[in-house]
Amino acid sequence: MFHPNLIADLNLNHSLHNEEEENLSSEICTTNGFRFNINHDDDEENSCWESIFKFIINNDDDEENNRRNLNSLSIVSKQFLSITHRFRFSLNVYHPKELRSLKRYTNLNSLNLARYYNYHTDIDQFLRKISRFPLKLTSLNLSKQLTFPTNGLRVFSQKITTLTSLTCSHIDAYRSLNSSHLLLIAECFPLLEELDLSYPTYCNKNSSSFRDGIQALSLALFKLRKVNFSGCPINNQSLFHLLCNCKLLQDVIMFDCDQITNAGVTSALRERPTLTSLSFSTTPNNSVFNNIHFIDSLVSLKGLTSLDLKRLKISDELLYSIAREGLLLKRLVLQICTGYSYAGIICLVSNCQRLKHLDLQDAGFLNDIHVVNLSLFLSNLVSINLSGCPKLTKSALLTLARYCPSLGEIKMENIGTDCVENSDSLVDFGVYPQLKSLYLGENTWLSDESIIMFASIFPNLQLLDFNSCNRISKGVCEVLRRCSKIRHLNLSECSRVKLLGMNFAVPKLEVLDLSFTKVDDKTLYAISKNCCGLLQLLLEHCDNVKEKGVKHVVENCTQLREQDRLLY
Repeated sequence: MFHPNLIADLNLNHSLHNEEEENLSSEICTTNGFRFNINHDDDEENSCWESIFKFIINNDDDEENNRRNLNSLSIVSKQFLSITHRFRFSLNVYHPKELRSLKRYTNLNSLNLARYYNYHTDIDQFLRKISRFPLKLTSLNLSKQLTFPTNGLRVFSQKITTLTSLTCSHIDAYRSLNSSHLLLIAECFPLLEELDLSYPTYCNKNSSSFRDGIQALSLALFKLRKVNFSGCPINNQSLFHLLCNCKLLQDVIMFDCDQITNAGVTSALRERPTLTSLSFSTTPNNSVFNNIHFIDSLVSLKGLTSLDLKRLKISDELLYSIAREGLLLKRLVLQICTGYSYAGIICLVSNCQRLKHLDLQDAGFLNDIHVVNLSLFLSNLVSINLSGCPKLTKSALLTLARYCPSLGEIKMENIGTDCVENSDSLVDFGVYPQLKSLYLGENTWLSDESIIMFASIFPNLQLLDFNSCNRISKGVCEVLRRCSKIRHLNLSECSRVKLLGMNFAVPKLEVLDLSFTKVDDKTLYAISKNCCGLLQLLLEHCDNVKEKGVKHVVENCTQLREQDRLLY
């Protein structure tokens, strides 16, 4: 393995390297006391280093860690910088000036323009410029654009013919998405396997044009495997055409599709028994998933591994049927669903013990004892969401950590009041290093004592969300001291939070949200001195922050300046 001190957690803008001298064929590098010569012209040496870098990446499944490692390696030398460019497969573009990056990253296969916005260079023109590069892109994200880039996509598709995934969600098109846009997609990108057109801003819910386009799309894109038409004017007929014509379709996402009825879903599912993932919601308290005919069509999907239902009225019979059929669910989401009880969920969980993701948000009947019983069947669980369950206490959280050895993420926002045990008795719960993400927002009972206790029990936390927890104050500093791996910290709307006691380095912190707090310039000065690796700092509606404090942050946290991630 590469020397750990060389792979430090540094983040420098690659453009700085390009401004260095380019006429050197070799250079001398010193790392951790070792001095070695790097020859830029030695192809054999380059191949050797590339193999080492590849080994580092292949032995870490965490994409963020891989990004950090490559950024750290890139600052060692110009040769290393050049080699790391070959491992850059995705790029987020925010501004036209970043177009030149495409020359360096020759192996790019994914381009994200979701945050691209510029008055002087419209998205059509930018797509035409991208098409001039010899890229083999397979994924393109055009979400949140002001217009649907008809002309740009046509030119783009003539040069880049390898696209298999297209995302155009939240398009703010004044004239709405219509059949002509869908036909253009089908014409330009016949190899698409994934298509996301979710939540168009101005889409007419009674648009027959859009529904006609869906039918044409389903006939043309024969390779489609995954679609997301959430918020689109899909009706029963459109859904039927989609599932009938797309023979390879496996994953369907259709949240907030209010024109789809019980009969429509039931009929369509029978046309595509090979579905592996279904995500759906419609009008609140609709009984779509409470019908015996739908239940029969659902459990006939023998390969179903993911079921995501939101804001629906379901029943215990649905859960009993899934358990009886032995569906191998790995993901179950019943977010804000009603009509089922503990009896139904314990029956399903005890018979589907491969679950990795479980979301029972707003299950008002759940209590701490229920969580103890459920946890005995959740040994493979990776993430759980029990937010909005008023009968739960922090005892349930600790129970999950104890009995679910693979659990890496817990969401328990807005749960019940603090439990009766004091912190001293809870120390007996031990230490659980597997937990990486903890969401405890909107818990008014959460105190400094509680969060310090959690920091001791979960020392490897990387994401911590305390939004709207108004009792926490100076304890946050102690949490940061004990949890040295934290990268993302949300303290928005924590009116009493105090960070002046941060007199130690927090080098791994990358995202800090202090919106709607009373932080001032002195606090920002402490942050700027000790959190130099910040990539994003949110200070919305922080009325005590002045220009002087912002200046301190910008001067010391260089990534905020380079990536334009300071919001105040």
